[in-house]
Amino acid sequence: MTVGDVADYLNKPVSWVYSNHKREGIPFKKVGQSLRCRPADLDRWLDEQGAE
Repeated sequence: MTVGDVADYLNKPVSWVYSNHKREGIPFKKVGQSLRCRPADLDRWLDEQGAE
């Protein structure tokens, strides 16, 4: 998933994702110059957020 895909999935602006991905621990990987996230990793991260 691209940053835009993740923003849509989370119902957040793209700017929020870029500004907060490190602090929030969104599981992005760098692919070249781009950030990418696997859907399964994002779902797992979301599940973990509900446990806190």
